[in-house]
Amino acid sequence: MPENTASDFTTTPSTAARPDLDWSQVRETILMLNLAMAQIEMALKDSSGSVEVLTNSFTGMYGNLMALVEAAHTLPESPVKQSIEEAGVAVSGQMQHAIVAFQFYDRLTQRLSHVCRSLEDLSGIVNDPGQLYNPFSWHALQQKIRAKYTMEDEKLMFDTLVSTGDVQAALERYLSARQGQAGDSSDIELF
Repeated sequence: MPENTASDFTTTPSTAARPDLDWSQVRETILMLNLAMAQIEMALKDSSGSVEVLTNSFTGMYGNLMALVEAAHTLPESPVKQSIEEAGVAVSGQMQHAIVAFQFYDRLTQRLSHVCRSLEDLSGIVNDPGQLYNPFSWHALQQKIRAKYTMEDEKLMFDTLVSTGDVQAALERYLSARQGQAGDSSDIELF
């Protein structure tokens, strides 16, 4: 006769699809937060491989372009040489725009990673009755999340959302701040 272990007698937790007296909206909330985190993490993993391939290809193309431009400098003056040099300058400019796009992609992945960590921290509070009803725990979580923001426009968005509870107003303030920065300077903010 097989030996029974404690896990043989464990019942599965109650779910929204199979509610019983043990059903909990808190457990359902945590489940949905975990699902959101898993989706974000998978999207980040899926995209990072593609971006790595693009980055390596881009680096190789730039090296080849510079070799062509250097070779063109050794040619005698002619319309062909001038055409090659002009095309090299144009492609080099396009590559600089692509570098900026890679920087923004990097910023996107940072933001999504911060969202995952914030959701994880939120799940921890919601899952702990000692913290769930403690306003100091919630304030500490909010401050921890705010501290992750590196740009002032993100902090402004966070502050607006916390003070008003209005997502649309927070996004509008964020976009307004970003447009104001773009008008003040043509430089790219590095992070």
